Amino acid sequence: MVAAASRKTVSKRRDDRSLRASSAVQWEKKMSNNCATALLVYTMMQIFFVLSFIQTKGMSIAPYFGLVLLVAVIVPFCRKYEKRWQDIANSGLSEQSLAARFRKDQITLWILALGLPFVFVGIIKVIGAIF
Repeated sequence: MVAAASRKTVSKRRDDRSLRASSAVQWEKKMSNNCATALLVYTMMQIFFVLSFIQTKGMSIAPYFGLVLLVAVIVPFCRKYEKRWQDIANSGLSEQSLAARFRKDQITLWILALGLPFVFVGIIKVIGAIF
């Protein structure tokens, strides 16, 4: 009888734990989604801004190589960000601490994703003005 009662208690605790785990925020998944979306937006902005600039100015093929290089460089950065968040999510920090870190990293990620295409076009303009 005691063994049956303890099994029920253990089973109930497991159910409670799995319910809490399923309702808790999955920070690493949220950051992974943010990285994927930011990467898509970044790449689309690079393509449209750089291509429109190249067509109006008639510059050489060098900016195309720069575009490929910048997209190739940002992919490992996003992957590193995702791995970092897998470690942070499993670190046992409080939800409030995780939420604050997530928001800070999310803002940084989106500033880079939205700002770097403008920086790249600016660099191309400066190089084009010099040469």
